[in-house]
Amino acid sequence: MHLAYPAVLSALLFSVGLYGVLARRNAILVLMSVELMLNAVNLNLVAFDVWLRDTLHAGQALTLFVIAIAAAEIGIGLAIVLMVYRNRGSSDVDRLRDTAEAHGPDDSGTGHEDETPADREEKAEATA
Repeated sequence: MHLAYPAVLSALLFSVGLYGVLARRNAILVLMSVELMLNAVNLNLVAFDVWLRDTLHAGQALTLFVIAIAAAEIGIGLAIVLMVYRNRGSSDVDRLRDTAEAHGPDDSGTGHEDETPADREEKAEATA
């Protein structure tokens, strides 16, 4: 078997995955694109292992490790996406960027900059 066939297929799969990571807004589709890229790498590893006729089958062994890591990555990634969806109501990647960015250089992130200490005491008494 020629090495060109799986190499071209792997390059196409990786390109489609890279496009999905860069162009998609939905976090689940981004995770699926990352999986597609990892599968393209797996295809390359197995193809080169067969082409080189390695007696230790290092490419296939490394492929098993990549599959295990990909399974863990998708499990943790989906858990994070579900938690963000429950808290925010959206899994849009562009809307998630504001969680890591501050609102301004002098913003402490509390949202109570315009309140006086007397206002804070009144709120504390009202909730007590």
